[in-house]
Formats: sequence, C-alpha cells, structure tokens
Amino acid sequence: MGGKRTEACGRCGLSTVVDATSDGETRDIYGDDRIEVSEDEMRSVSGHVELLGRAKDRLNAFAERVTYGNIGD
Repeated sequence: MGGKRTEACGRCGLSTVVDATSDGETRDIYGDDRIEVSEDEMRSVSGHVELLGRAKDRLNAFAERVTYGNIGD
C-alpha cells in the first residue's frame, strides 16, 4: 500500500499548508521542536476569553428568558 498517508484530527490540513508554502526543503512539522505554553502562562493571557464567555452565557440566558416569557425567573 504505497498511497499517501494522511494524519487524523485535522493535522492533514496543517501538512497541506506546510507543503504548499515550503521552499523545497523538507522538514518534520511534528518533530521535537514545538511551541509549548505552560498552563499558568495560558491562564494569564486567556482571562478575557473566559470573561467574554461568561458574558455571552448570561446574554443567551437573558434572551432565552425574554423569548420564552420566563422573565421573572
């Protein structure tokens, strides 16, 4: 079976982009050199995402109450 192997979970899209933009030299995009961010660093820069998510949830709950007439809840 000599067909082209593709990756699962959307990684084949990344492979395609890298293949299309490569300048002829081969490289392993899934090799040892990766960008990794610690959990603490991720939390420190993503607080606004959590805040906006909570605001969205509250707005959705309010809109649902108004739409279905449960405004007194």
